[in-house]
Amino acid sequence: MNRLPSSLLILGLAALAGCASYDTRLTSTATKYLGQDGTIISRSSQSTLADKNSYWDGEGVSGAPSILISLSEQTASFYKGAKLVGVSAISSGREGRETPMGNYKILAKEPHHVSNLFGDYVDASGNVLVRNVDAKKDPKPPGATFAGSPMPFFMRLTNAGVGMHQGFLPGVPDSHGCIRMPERMVKVYYQNVSVGTPVKIVN
Repeated sequence: MNRLPSSLLILGLAALAGCASYDTRLTSTATKYLGQDGTIISRSSQSTLADKNSYWDGEGVSGAPSILISLSEQTASFYKGAKLVGVSAISSGREGRETPMGNYKILAKEPHHVSNLFGDYVDASGNVLVRNVDAKKDPKPPGATFAGSPMPFFMRLTNAGVGMHQGFLPGVPDSHGCIRMPERMVKVYYQNVSVGTPVKIVN
């Protein structure tokens, strides 16, 4: 069977992700994704991706913490001093919402952060009326209120709202610009950083 190059598949998925505001397949828990290695990934198999591409070996290791995020490799590497002690799979910003490269420091830690930009419009009973909205751009239906998307274990990197947090990893860049991490790894990173920890984001 002929297979498309992985780069073309990734580009195709990234392009589709931009349509998430009106294509519910892209926010549905039943949607399956093609990972970079050709495996099929669903939200229910998210832990498989995390276990395959992530590890932590930093207990008992001394040294100042720092994090190196590679957008091309979709990884966040954790260092203590000069020693690499952990690597986490990530999902960074999709096409049109790319995660900004540069040198940052963690500005704040918020374990129960909720987005004030992205989420759903809901009715008075909490039923979702419109999914995956941008509160600044998408019109609000009459009587609806905005419910921000949960971003647990948020580690803020910019005043514009970019940070690291727990989220779904489809195997490709998929976020609005933040760095999503699997629950198992984001908890460890959160516990081992402090405000001021340097974070470098490279291609």
